[in-house]
Amino acid sequence: MLAAARIHVPRAFRPATANSPSAFRQSQRAFLATQADSWTPGKSVHGYTVLESRHVKELELDAIRLKHDKTGAEHLHIARDDSNNVFGVGFATPPENSAGVPHILEHTTLCGSRSYPVRDPFFKMLNRSMATFMNAYTASDYTLYPFSTTNPVDYKNLRNVYMDAAFFPHLRELDFKQEGWRLEHENPNDKTSPIVFKGIVYNEMKGQMADAGYLYWSKVQQYMFPGTTYANNSGGDPANITDLTHEELVHFHKTHYHPSNAKFYTYGNFPLEDSLAFINTKLQEFSPITPPVAEKVVKPFDSPRRVALTCPVDPMASPDKQAKMSVSFLTNKATDTFDGFALRILSYLLTDGHASPMYKALIESNLGSEYSANTGYDSSTFVSSISFGVQGMKQDNITQVEETIMKVLQQVKEEGVDPKRIEAIVHQMELGQKHKTSFFGMSLMQGLSSGWFNGCNPVDLLELNKNIERLKSEIAAGPFFQNLISKYLLSNHHKLVFTMTPSPDYGAEVAANETTRLMGKTSVLTNADKETIYEQGQALLKNQEQVEDVSCLPTLKVEDIAKKTKTYALEHSAVNSVPVQWRPTSTNGITYFRGVSVIPGLTPELKQYLPLFTDSLTSLGTHKRAMSEIDDDIRLYTGGIRVAPFLSTNHSSIDSTEEGVSFSSYCLDRNQEHMYDLLGSLVRETNFDNVDKLRTLIQGNASSLSNSVADSGHAFARTNAGSHLTPAGNASELYGGMTQVQFMNALSQREDLSEVSQRLKEIAALAIKRSSLRLALTCGEDQIPRNHDIASQFVSRLDASPMGSLPQPEFVPSFKDSFFPLPYGINFTSMCLRGVPYTHEDGAKLQILGSLMSNLYLHREIREKNGAYGGGAGYSPTGGLFSFYSYRDPSPQKTLATYEESVRWVVDRASFSDQELAEAKLSIFQRMDAPISAAEEGMVVFTEGITDEMRQTRREQLLKVTSEDVKDVASRYLLGQPSSHCILGEKDQK
Repeated sequence: MLAAARIHVPRAFRPATANSPSAFRQSQRAFLATQADSWTPGKSVHGYTVLESRHVKELELDAIRLKHDKTGAEHLHIARDDSNNVFGVGFATPPENSAGVPHILEHTTLCGSRSYPVRDPFFKMLNRSMATFMNAYTASDYTLYPFSTTNPVDYKNLRNVYMDAAFFPHLRELDFKQEGWRLEHENPNDKTSPIVFKGIVYNEMKGQMADAGYLYWSKVQQYMFPGTTYANNSGGDPANITDLTHEELVHFHKTHYHPSNAKFYTYGNFPLEDSLAFINTKLQEFSPITPPVAEKVVKPFDSPRRVALTCPVDPMASPDKQAKMSVSFLTNKATDTFDGFALRILSYLLTDGHASPMYKALIESNLGSEYSANTGYDSSTFVSSISFGVQGMKQDNITQVEETIMKVLQQVKEEGVDPKRIEAIVHQMELGQKHKTSFFGMSLMQGLSSGWFNGCNPVDLLELNKNIERLKSEIAAGPFFQNLISKYLLSNHHKLVFTMTPSPDYGAEVAANETTRLMGKTSVLTNADKETIYEQGQALLKNQEQVEDVSCLPTLKVEDIAKKTKTYALEHSAVNSVPVQWRPTSTNGITYFRGVSVIPGLTPELKQYLPLFTDSLTSLGTHKRAMSEIDDDIRLYTGGIRVAPFLSTNHSSIDSTEEGVSFSSYCLDRNQEHMYDLLGSLVRETNFDNVDKLRTLIQGNASSLSNSVADSGHAFARTNAGSHLTPAGNASELYGGMTQVQFMNALSQREDLSEVSQRLKEIAALAIKRSSLRLALTCGEDQIPRNHDIASQFVSRLDASPMGSLPQPEFVPSFKDSFFPLPYGINFTSMCLRGVPYTHEDGAKLQILGSLMSNLYLHREIREKNGAYGGGAGYSPTGGLFSFYSYRDPSPQKTLATYEESVRWVVDRASFSDQELAEAKLSIFQRMDAPISAAEEGMVVFTEGITDEMRQTRREQLLKVTSEDVKDVASRYLLGQPSSHCILGEKDQK
């Protein structure tokens, strides 16, 4: 985990998913009946009054809504037979300006509290727990602190820490300066060094505002909702963050982090009574208050408005295709839940998939490379909005794009919507209710939160079937979606046409603004002020260096880790000589399919084309059918078809890999034949000569890859640094690293795509043959015979020729430094070293070493002292690489030196304590033992060849790692060993 916070940016609507194991039906249908006395509306339970209790049949859960008698705190409990229990507490935190007080407060509350007076209990609990999720995040008008775990003791431990942090934090000024912003000498130990801005959130938001998608979305919201809280940036604009004071932060907590302004969420199979009794004891300390009221309702525009702003130039994209534009409309209040449901559906119908009219008119026509970041229905505000737009467009086409959007809306109003597409949406919802997921409780909470904080009854938001039935009746009664378009879109004066065009001066202007703000603060400093700044810097350093007694924090123990790895019953057979792995289990009427086709010996050139090849299979259509027709059938009969490059490192040699193509899908059991037919037609009949669709695909991929760098720069840096060390690392860079970003952007500027088409055909001739294929199927026991028969037909139609192979040069590790100049105002770094394969006993020791270095040294040095948003080290057990990384880092060269110093710190240290080792092991098993969906059961052996016996051996090796072991592997694998480095960021950091 990189940090304690993330800024929540809403995305376009996707159907919700659910987890409904059959065992649940019997155990939970009678939940309300068996405990009716406790949950009857009006009854009092542990200081709460039950407001309502409702069974939601389609999700197989019981929802109980309560209110705290003394303070008015709201509580929603979802009772479900799911062991991955969730707890969350949230507060309405609408900002009054863009100084980022909700976001900085979110960080600072986690820096020590009344019962846990240590510097950073949140990060320390990450390693004292088996939590399946721990985080906190700031949305447009609320802040949420959620966690999930399957362990009852762990649940209580984390609930105690979260409650204390939220309601009784220290909020010390030093923590505010570290987490938010401060003036400090560039070198805190040197009074002669320049005074600069520092702070974790300050640097985080510099990086966030450099993300083109976030920048666009946040500015649209600002101009769409003038005069309301939504015109402010809840995460904080760096230009305003430096105006925030510690006193304002403390006041905001006092007025907003109060039970009268709080909402609690619990989910799972742990007893509700226990949670209510505990929460009530904490809330009794408070008296009710009237929470602050923010302006959330924008005054409707009298006429459409136009706003044009500039943005940074993307050095990787086509210079003449970097404009962005969208048309946004104000829609319904959050409490109009059916209209919100219908508008989500309308957004889906208009924009989602190859058959959607907006996609055809805007993307397939190559007016833009992909949709703008705000495209879709956005319910993150009290009054929602819907937007349509594109990015990656020519500036000259702005007017044409606007006209095209309005023309599509007018056309759909006149001609209506294809009933088959509506049927496909209903099917996706049905499938979503049955599809098993391991984090359903958490995703449910995130989906409900915005509506709940804006006055909706959250239980109403759960009842999909009521909305579906009403939608069907409305459609039967008349032109429902046409009327919706007229009401909210074509006859709406509250319309914003928003454009952003690149300016070569943008970065310089942002930097000049920062310099001006800094000079404005430093120019008025007296000598006494400067001395105070120096002393505060020293005090912060001393605080960061202090060795604390953390015994007050609760913790699990190594003894709480299961000694035996969880295994799944698998069966193996062959279908027409193709190996098949079967996982018979309860799937709630769904069949899950996965295939891997190995392609040995692909040249580096063809490897760069492989991601485009896999995307082509679900984008170009076939010689017989257009992709729009196929896409409709995919949505009508399956949960989607995914094709991607496949890469696996051999469990016994990091210099040996398996590469090729993976493809997967799932469907209701009644649709198995449709699923196999669709898969078969795509892998056999894709039309690689469809250059118009190919051009659209390339443009979209290039834009998407470029846009992802600002948000995931650390991953790109790590991939690039590792690319020189192992064959798998090299392939990863070609498939999805900076090399692929540059390659796809170069392809996007080609006029003639005939060579590209030819390369895709060359890969197709090598891929997905019977001789190179293996399958994995997860389904109910009763569905195995039928799946066997249909899979046999699927395989029989594939190419039966022998597996092809191309000559492949031997990979020789090298150690290089790479730099990619990017206009982000912030940096990302990585350093990588070679390790050992999965079955080597030193791999477990290196895993524990990575956790120790991150938690005991790198977090303090990179995040707390250096002000980067995140940083650490880790070891990939299957990839065999030890890697360091930093995220949104203001001082990359200093961080690279810190990596080297961390190794010496390990080697020179006398020993690690038993508690430190226990925490490192807990952090590893936290990830290893996290719940997985039915679709993922048995996939480790299918994709990686790692058997249950290997996993059990690894488990035992991890549990027995000692202090001497980690010091030994640090000396042998890290100290003085050759490494590769990568920096993504500002030119002056090269």
